[in-house]
Amino acid sequence: TGAIGLYNVGQSCCLNSLLQVFLMNIHFTGILRRIAVPPRARQKRRNVPYQMLLLLEEMQCGKRKAVFPIPLAHCLSVYRVKLFVQHDAAQLFLTLWNLIKDQMKKPELVEELSYLYTICVQEHLTCQKCSLETKRNSRMLTLPLPMLDADSRVLKTLEDCLRYFFRPEELTDHNMCFCEQCGRRTPFLQSMKLVHLPQTLTIHLKRFCFAASSYVHKLSHCLPFPQDLDFNAVLTENQCQADDNEKASWQYELFAVIAHSGSTSCGHYCAYVQSLTERKWYCFNDSQVCQVSWDDVKCTYGHSSLNWAETAYVLIYMKKHPQ
Repeated sequence: TGAIGLYNVGQSCCLNSLLQVFLMNIHFTGILRRIAVPPRARQKRRNVPYQMLLLLEEMQCGKRKAVFPIPLAHCLSVYRVKLFVQHDAAQLFLTLWNLIKDQMKKPELVEELSYLYTICVQEHLTCQKCSLETKRNSRMLTLPLPMLDADSRVLKTLEDCLRYFFRPEELTDHNMCFCEQCGRRTPFLQSMKLVHLPQTLTIHLKRFCFAASSYVHKLSHCLPFPQDLDFNAVLTENQCQADDNEKASWQYELFAVIAHSGSTSCGHYCAYVQSLTERKWYCFNDSQVCQVSWDDVKCTYGHSSLNWAETAYVLIYMKKHPQ
């Protein structure tokens, strides 16, 4: 089935969960299998994509229930990805992705990897005095969605979080910007419009936040997320900057959930992944792998009175009808 576990080799549950999500993505492994093999032994030991490929082959060719990701862990330690420390899954995802991209030698594979994961948005800044508007295109690897609004009120669904993320925001008082046309600091309206969504869409739920005392705490309240997500039904026309052909492909199906249990200082990660070949859900909890149901996945919605329970932290959606 390809559902093979990874042994924990020193608080590596976060790394293991991310590796399972990468390696269960057949679009990603299709790119990984075409990398250029480093010519020298030392280069092979230090090359992250090559070590991921070796791990994938060991997982697929072996008959064990789990394998040790030690060579890859040693490789990552060269780039300051340490074992025996608590990692943040959203931050480690960005670190891994950039290491993979930077160490791929074939330009066409770098382009494919970027197209597979990169979100394109257009940022708008409009002066509220003279209506001068500036635009800037930017790229993102994740959508970092707040779970509270500006008044610290709970956002109740994933769709609410998406609408809030793309809402226009007034920049006033100490947040005012300098307007070249007015020649002074003025109130501005800041907005972000969606231009392009990738085949593999990564959403980061910002469950860890600073309290007034600078103490990091976890937001464990319930946040339902759908199996099927249509961005055309969530965002308004004013929140999109894309043609009809692009928007026609904005229909997604949930592929994976990286869930966190425990507190900010002492936690554990596991991954729920839907096999793209079998259409079955699996829970990858380090070396333990078992088939689960959608009801099991929904248990990661969160609960305000169960702060230590498994709570969805990173969501990965897969495009239903890629262009």
